[in-house]
Amino acid sequence: MNIAMLASGGVDSSVAVYQLKEAGYTPTLFYIRIGMEDKDKNLDCHSEEDIEIVTYIARKYGCPMEIVSLHNEYWEYVMGYAFETIKRGLTPNPDVMCNKFIKFGFFEKYWGKDFDKIATGHYANTRIMDDITYLATAKDTIKDQTDFLAQLNHVQISKLLFPIGNMMKDEVRTIALQQNLPSARRKDSQGICFLGNINYNQFIRNYLGEKEGDIIDLKSGHIVGRHKGYWFHTIGQRKGLGLSGGPWFVIKKDPEQNILYVSNGSDPETQYGNILDLSGFQFISGNPLGDLSHDTPITFKNRHTPEFTPGTIQRINNNIVRITSDKKIQGIAPGQFGVIYSYDKKLCLASGIIQ
Repeated sequence: MNIAMLASGGVDSSVAVYQLKEAGYTPTLFYIRIGMEDKDKNLDCHSEEDIEIVTYIARKYGCPMEIVSLHNEYWEYVMGYAFETIKRGLTPNPDVMCNKFIKFGFFEKYWGKDFDKIATGHYANTRIMDDITYLATAKDTIKDQTDFLAQLNHVQISKLLFPIGNMMKDEVRTIALQQNLPSARRKDSQGICFLGNINYNQFIRNYLGEKEGDIIDLKSGHIVGRHKGYWFHTIGQRKGLGLSGGPWFVIKKDPEQNILYVSNGSDPETQYGNILDLSGFQFISGNPLGDLSHDTPITFKNRHTPEFTPGTIQRINNNIVRITSDKKIQGIAPGQFGVIYSYDKKLCLASGIIQ
């Protein structure tokens, strides 16, 4: 089997290469270079260090290696989407779009098409049921990354391999240490896909600038402060508002008037809800849930979190599918993805954009 392995230089993809070699395969390693340093000299970009690590891994395990560029595609399809979403007052998820369009979209179009499988260091699995390949959750539910893959389609999922999907994170670290891999003690990336751990506000400021506006207490209607642009803030945000007498939480945004609405208190009721309406709803592979004409039990995520929240799902009309959570959840952010799982939390089934 001819395997393309997407290698980032992190511990997860490095151990994934080891796992493939142990299984008798010699994958071709691909490092996708975005060239962010050409866009902004101030970005915290570790691409050269990443390439050195991937090169070391390739030599250690006798794997061919290629460095490929998807710079233009990334800026058009991922960051273009992110900036447009932010300007509309919504909260984007560039990691989801990065997987959809870059790692498993354009990479497949240009290079992956020549391989039988594409392997990656994601914490995820696949499961075949009735000849249909489903996206399945990882053994390590804390590290599970299926929510980042929920916009992929059946064709993309069917071609993927997840060599560490049945491993716990501490097992991955242990193997990396035993193999003396340079990424063994490297911290996991917490930044945006391919951007790394950048200063998010400075990054947004470079592209969208600043525009001062009012911060208004939702309950009283009084102006309680000023902000430098609604695009720097997201629903549920607590830190960085610069308001006294807090804590304060961002409850909603008015992009047209450039207003932030906030609520005061340690845990204000106004930041909670239990209804999530999804547009652009689509199943990844098959549909084991039926026509959704009535409330159907599921679990779901509305942000990247280890918790699977129980609830029901029902189709409201041709455009909207509604999640009703069994419990109130905090910070429902329009623009983010609502990701649907089977009730037993084993399969990642579908996703849509929170309205």
